[in-house]
Amino acid sequence: MIVYESTKNEFINDVFNDELVNNICRNYNAKIGKINENEVRSWDNSMQYMYRVLSDRDIPEDAGIAIEFNIPHTSRRVDLLISGKKEDRDSIIIVELKQWEKVEAIYGKEAIVKTRFQHGPTETTHPSYQAWSYSALIKDYNENAQQGNMDLYPCAYLHNYINQGDQDQLTDQVYDYYIDQAPVFVKGEAAKLRDFIKRNIQVGDQKENLYQIEKGKIRPSKSLQDSLNSMLQGNEEFIMIDDQKVVYEQAISLAQTALRTNNKQVLIVQGGPGTGKSVLAINLLVELTKQSMVTQYVTKNAAPRNVYARKLKQDFRKGHIDNLFKSSGIFVDAPKDERDALIVDESHRLNEKSGLFQNKGENQTKEIIQASKLSVFFIDERQRVTLKDKGTMSDIRNFAEELGADLSIMQLDSQFRCSGSDGYLAWLDDVLEIRETANANEIGSQYDFRVFDDPLVLKKEIERLNDANNKSRMVAGYCWDWVKQGKNDPNHFDVVLEEYDFKMSWNLGDTETWAIDESSISEIGCIHTSQGLEFDYVGVIIGNDMRYDNGEILTDHTKRAKTDTSLRGIKKMMKEDPERAEILADEIIKNTYRTLMTRGQKGCFVYCTDSTLANYLKNRYEQVSKRFEENDLFSNSSQRVAEDDGDYRTH
Repeated sequence: MIVYESTKNEFINDVFNDELVNNICRNYNAKIGKINENEVRSWDNSMQYMYRVLSDRDIPEDAGIAIEFNIPHTSRRVDLLISGKKEDRDSIIIVELKQWEKVEAIYGKEAIVKTRFQHGPTETTHPSYQAWSYSALIKDYNENAQQGNMDLYPCAYLHNYINQGDQDQLTDQVYDYYIDQAPVFVKGEAAKLRDFIKRNIQVGDQKENLYQIEKGKIRPSKSLQDSLNSMLQGNEEFIMIDDQKVVYEQAISLAQTALRTNNKQVLIVQGGPGTGKSVLAINLLVELTKQSMVTQYVTKNAAPRNVYARKLKQDFRKGHIDNLFKSSGIFVDAPKDERDALIVDESHRLNEKSGLFQNKGENQTKEIIQASKLSVFFIDERQRVTLKDKGTMSDIRNFAEELGADLSIMQLDSQFRCSGSDGYLAWLDDVLEIRETANANEIGSQYDFRVFDDPLVLKKEIERLNDANNKSRMVAGYCWDWVKQGKNDPNHFDVVLEEYDFKMSWNLGDTETWAIDESSISEIGCIHTSQGLEFDYVGVIIGNDMRYDNGEILTDHTKRAKTDTSLRGIKKMMKEDPERAEILADEIIKNTYRTLMTRGQKGCFVYCTDSTLANYLKNRYEQVSKRFEENDLFSNSSQRVAEDDGDYRTH
């Protein structure tokens, strides 16, 4: 998606007539939503500099100009694209624009610098790395960019930054590799940037390459479980961008500090669904292992552990792989600092006690910190889905202090699931009444959300999509018993909706890798087999434990299956403290559906047993659709947007 597009000549006229920012704002409101005032000021400032750079007759008048291009499958946007041709090849220049005036080089962390933002000095990625990583992501996700006749040329322009000569830290030799990939231009170097553009854009293209980039088919992103083999062999399958790269480098730095100083380190990484927590966790596992550190990936949930381990066992010995992936309950008696690093994914799922009967140890969080020199906790407290889930920010803080560890807290914001739509996640939280958000009527223009009146139609659509690559699945709330007699019998149907003759088996007990088994399309998964994993499309059956009545979302824990253990102990709690019990049960049920409804990278399809809830979801989505239709009237590319939005519908 591109916010603003024009030819160079149109861009020059828009800036000269002081219309550019108005046009950008108009399109931004139509395509994305509410504008940040700081962004408006940045556009107004930076585009004046680009106006001067582009005011050269040798830069073709009909070269394409795009502002704010959204990279597919992420929430990141490229500041400026310039398109044309170089000799007989298509050519696109990527320009990362910065308002920075000062930069401090950071040594010992790859491609990280420190600069001042509104909230103070902050570590962030080097502008050249940022431009290069954006270029690599476009090449990775856009089919048109992959077909062999299009070259991408990234660069960065810091128009307020004055070069400090031989002592300049922005161009310090530690950044040479990325500056070679994406040259950086500063104040007084407009002519150099102009020459860079003229070398790589020799003939105009009337925006054709911009259209190819914007409308190029999005190639399915590489799922983590498909790429672990080569990752462990040292191939960087996932290019980390922005906050991901910052967290990655900080974690590695903390691991090295812990070993060098013998001072225990704890890092908390907060991030919602699809912000790349698991990708980062595995990258850290690979890199720290490569640095000869005793490192393990830890999670309470067996499903992702088993999927990752099985993929790796294709090329590595079983014992070696099993030693990389561990349950959160094995550190009860572990000696202090026995592991160099423990990478804890889904930390919100940690239990208090360990063992089959939950009677061993003091606290899993404490035991993990005790057992490692560095412990990294990836956490999203809104994904706690059972009463036993005790992983909290406050517990990590308290135990870090008790054990004398240095504590660092970082945040992941970049969105890689739900087609890179932060809007869908915020909208869903508002719809499920988990929290009020500013995105009550915004969902993003790339995500496929549908409400079906017939579960058989939903199932058929998921099966059709799954035929392409075995990456679509059916899941459901735990409102149907998983009976022992049918756990290994595909002819026993657990989830039955008699009105529609809909019947499916829960995921069978004879496999630990339901998420990737080809036969799984005929089975229906639950929260325990899907949390921590991702699919292209997910079909969600919302059972009787959630309904809509008198203008609000209501939950009913009594409608949960008898075989469900996630609310074990709630009856006793109801007698002792009914108000607290109701709050906890409501939170867990809503968190469960939030988690299920965010497993799909490209789309989420829903069927509700409560028709009133279905109508509510339809109405909420229709408000979004209506807003898209109204905004299209103000878009410079309204026809193209309408074509894109044709699949956004309810059934």
